[in-house]
Amino acid sequence: MPVTYNYPGVYIEEISSGVRTIAGVGTSIAAFVGWAARGPVDHAQRITSFQDFVRHYGNLDRRSLLGYAVQHFFANGGQDAYIVRLAASNAATASVTLSGKLTVDARSPGAWANDYGIEVRARSDDASKFRVAVWYRPSGQTLAMVESFDNLSIASSDRRFVKSVLDDESAYVKATIVGTPTTRPADTPANTPAPLVGGHDGSVLEPSTPTFENKLHPSSGTGGVFLLDRVDLFNLLCVPGETTGTVVANLQKYCRDKRAFHIADSVENASLAAMQSGPAPELTGANAPNGAIYYPWVKAPDPLQENRIRAFPPCGFVAGIYARTDGSRGVWKAPAGTDASVTGAIGVVLALTDRENGTLNPRGINCIRTIPVYGTVLWGSRTLDGANERGSEWKYIPVRRVALFIEESLFRGTQWVVFEPNDEPLWAQIRLNVGAFMHNLFRQGAFQGSSPRDAYFVKCDKETTTQNDINQGIVNIVVGFAPLKPAEFVVIKIQQMAGQVQA
Repeated sequence: MPVTYNYPGVYIEEISSGVRTIAGVGTSIAAFVGWAARGPVDHAQRITSFQDFVRHYGNLDRRSLLGYAVQHFFANGGQDAYIVRLAASNAATASVTLSGKLTVDARSPGAWANDYGIEVRARSDDASKFRVAVWYRPSGQTLAMVESFDNLSIASSDRRFVKSVLDDESAYVKATIVGTPTTRPADTPANTPAPLVGGHDGSVLEPSTPTFENKLHPSSGTGGVFLLDRVDLFNLLCVPGETTGTVVANLQKYCRDKRAFHIADSVENASLAAMQSGPAPELTGANAPNGAIYYPWVKAPDPLQENRIRAFPPCGFVAGIYARTDGSRGVWKAPAGTDASVTGAIGVVLALTDRENGTLNPRGINCIRTIPVYGTVLWGSRTLDGANERGSEWKYIPVRRVALFIEESLFRGTQWVVFEPNDEPLWAQIRLNVGAFMHNLFRQGAFQGSSPRDAYFVKCDKETTTQNDINQGIVNIVVGFAPLKPAEFVVIKIQQMAGQVQA
C-alpha cells in the first residue's frame, strides 16, 4: 500500500517481487478399493503403513485381496495410501443399549465388534458423572481394556457430553442418546462389560461380480470408489482383482477426471493366447492414456497359509514400485527394468520368453518377468494407449504421468491468478513463476534437451490471450515440454575390423 508523504524525510516501501513458488505435488499417493470385514465405510481412510491398515481394517483376510494388495504396496516402496472399504448392504453394525438411556454402536459394520463390550462406572464423588470403558472380550480369552473416557455426562449442555466425547475420540464406538434421560446409565456388573451384539460382516464382495461392481459404477452416487471425491489428492488407483472391461473403463474415466492413473490387473488365469489378442476393446478407448495393464499374476507367500505360495494380482506390487521409482529417480523414469524388482515375489504364474513378451508389448500389455540374477521385475512401461498401431503421444507411462504431475502442480500453484487484473503485468508474473517451476524440473533431468530452450516453453501474452479472451475474463497459459521416453530397444552393433589392409 502506498505511503502517504506528509512530512520531509525518508520513506520505506516494500515492493512485491512477483515470485509465487509453485510446488510439485506428490506423484505416488495410492488409493485401494475393495471389500473388508472392518473399517470405515463412509470415507476414504488415509494410512502411511501396513500397520495403519491393520489398525483400521483388521489384518489380512483370506476372503479379500484388499489387505494383501496394500501389504504388497508398502513392501515395495509405497508410503502413502487411501483405503476405500466396500461393504454389502446386509452388513450389520453391533450395538448395545445401556439402561434404556444410551445406545453405543460400533464405529463400522462387521462381526469384529461382537468381541467388544462396554463398562459404565459412576464417579465416587459425583453420581451424575461416569466413566465409559471399551473392553476387548473375545470368547475364552482374558478381558482387556482398550480405551476409557472419564467424567462423562448424559446432559447435552455439559462439556463432557457422552455422545460428543465418544463420537469424537473413540476409535471403536460412537453413541446415541435414547429419549431425554435425566440420569446416567446404571453401572454394569463388575468384570462383566455389556457386550456389543448383532455385528455381521454381510456378504463378501468379490471383484468382477455384479454386487462388487455396483460400488464402482457412477450410479452408486457418492459411495464406493466415489468416496475419493472428498480426498484432496491421489495419483494411483488400484482395485485388486477387478478385470471386467466396462468397469475398468469407468475407472479409467474416473482417473482421467481426477488427473490420476489406474493400474489394472489382467485376468488371473488368462492364457497367453488370450492376451496376445490385446486388451479388451473397452480398455483402449478415449481414457486409455490414464491406465496400464500388467500380466501375469505374481506368485508370493501367503502369511495366512503358513507362507504357502499363492497367486496375487499385480496392482499392489506395481503401485509400490511406481512409488519407489518416483522417490529414487523421479516420475519421469519408467517404472520398469532391472531396478523395478518385485519385492516379496518368488515368481509369476506364467514364465514368459522374450518372444512371447515381444507379442504382448506391441499391444500395450506390460509383462512381469523372472530374469536370472535380477529376479522378478516389471518388463514393460506402456499405457493402454500404447499399442504400436495407435501411434499415441501417450504411449509410455512416464510420459503420461509427467504430464499429469505438471497439470496438477500448475492447477494448484496458479490459483492466485484468479481475479487478478488481466494484462501484461499478470502475464509476466505467470511466465516468471511457471517458467521457474519448469526450469527446476529441467535441472532435475525431467525433459529432453541440453538447454531450457530445447526442453520446455511457457507462453502467456497477447498472442495466447486476445482482447476477446480478456473481455470474457480468460487468461490462457500455454506450457510445452519435451518428455523423456524410455529406451525399450537397445541395439548393439558389432563390426569386425578388416585388418590392416594396405591401400
